[in-house]
Amino acid sequence: MGSNGNLSPLPPASSPSLILAQPTQGERDRTARHTYPNWGGALTEEGYLQRETYLTTVPLARDGGITHWILTVDGGVPDERPILSSCESLRKRAVYARPSGNGEGERVVVEGVAHGIASVFTEPAFRGKGYASRMMKEVGEKLEGWQARAAGAAEEKKGVEAVEKGSSLFSVLYSDIGKTFYAKNGWAPFESTHVSVKPVKGAAPTEGQGVKVLGYHELAELCAADEKQLRADLARSGGSRTKVAILPELDAMLWHLMREDYMTKAIFGKTPTIRGAVTGKAGKRVWAIWMRGYYGGLKKPEGNVLHVLRVVVEDPEQPEETLADGLRAILQIAQHEAAEWRTEDIQIWNPNPKLRSVIDKTGIQYQFVNRDTDSIASLRWYGEKEQTSELDWVANEKFAWC
Repeated sequence: MGSNGNLSPLPPASSPSLILAQPTQGERDRTARHTYPNWGGALTEEGYLQRETYLTTVPLARDGGITHWILTVDGGVPDERPILSSCESLRKRAVYARPSGNGEGERVVVEGVAHGIASVFTEPAFRGKGYASRMMKEVGEKLEGWQARAAGAAEEKKGVEAVEKGSSLFSVLYSDIGKTFYAKNGWAPFESTHVSVKPVKGAAPTEGQGVKVLGYHELAELCAADEKQLRADLARSGGSRTKVAILPELDAMLWHLMREDYMTKAIFGKTPTIRGAVTGKAGKRVWAIWMRGYYGGLKKPEGNVLHVLRVVVEDPEQPEETLADGLRAILQIAQHEAAEWRTEDIQIWNPNPKLRSVIDKTGIQYQFVNRDTDSIASLRWYGEKEQTSELDWVANEKFAWC
């Protein structure tokens, strides 16, 4: 699988000789070969390496959106130095909303940059020595100011406060090793639940029954409407707690869907055309956007999941029976697609109480799962006025995962 440099004896994790660095392409390939047995089971090794390179070219990641990080030794020769631990970060647009100064009226909504941390990995030979903790300490501090001046859209005067401050808003990660390790390193665990629905073979609802399937071309308008509504909801929200959210923009969805395209093309020789479904007229629509994730390939389909990236209810004041009729049709299409594309589960992450009530009324059987070891949504706040425990993470859904 390739050498990971020679270093004997190994320095302690507290050593000042250890640094956070950005790897060369050769070092990224070396890391990918080591992570392949853990994360690449649905692909060949070369297919996995090609996917990792491809994913640096898609929306959200391209143009410097993704940064790779390694913990290594100061003065080490690139492509020869040891990689003691590694991870990557993705720049994401995000907002926070805190109560106005007098606690009355609309909240102040500020846009800025957040970072999603992913692919944290330590080679077995280097485990148990504290290197991952040291790297996360370094990464957590680095991301506070990393690319923060890319925040906002200047022409719309968004994100001005964050740009002037020169600070990222927060960083997130999704732990597959429980809640303790990352909490000790600065990322507090948040709600990590999902609704689980099983696939069903057979005919799905059609447009004549009031539901329309979604492809790539419909997503831009829906994501723009979603973001506009989310901002308005945050501005109007009550209470004394600060709200934070990663924005459900088009690029965030495309990162997932283009990853899905790579996987389905490799596994099936084709890509899906149905990326979600919508019901209702503008202003009263309900829609869901989804992607298929393949973690075990066709040999271990029990690991394959149709993930609902985002569920949007434009008018939650409609009768729940009306909303349930629309959501039922959407979920039935998802069930059909999940079966068609060899996935074993459908997951909707962290449904709010309103959505959970509507799901109840669809009549579709489901399980409610409270995760305690895998995909634990965790957040590190870089603001000065609040503690992380004083935050509400809004729209904490699968689209924000990386």
